[in-house]
Amino acid sequence: MVKKHKHQVSPETQDEALAMAKKVQKPGQTKEQTKLIALGIQKGIAEYKKLAKSKQREADKAKKKKASNNETESDLDSNDDRPATYWLPWGLLALSWVGFIGYHFLTL
Repeated sequence: MVKKHKHQVSPETQDEALAMAKKVQKPGQTKEQTKLIALGIQKGIAEYKKLAKSKQREADKAKKKKASNNETESDLDSNDDRPATYWLPWGLLALSWVGFIGYHFLTL
């Protein structure tokens, strides 16, 4: 028993394939030959769409990976900025105390 894969082809693709087959039809060509050519064109269109879909999936994966890497880099950058912003209030507090003590000694 041989398994056949039934790959559903859209009616638009069938119509398009038949139209192309009729365009390249030679004089004296039978309807059966034209139908066989149309089937070959359908398979070509289906393969092209499958390949295009695969390329689109790969492009989407690469885009997601790049976005993920950019987020990771921005997280690392924000972590690098954190110590500077963490010390800023303490530095300003220390500077204000030094200023306060200096002012206090100058007014004595």
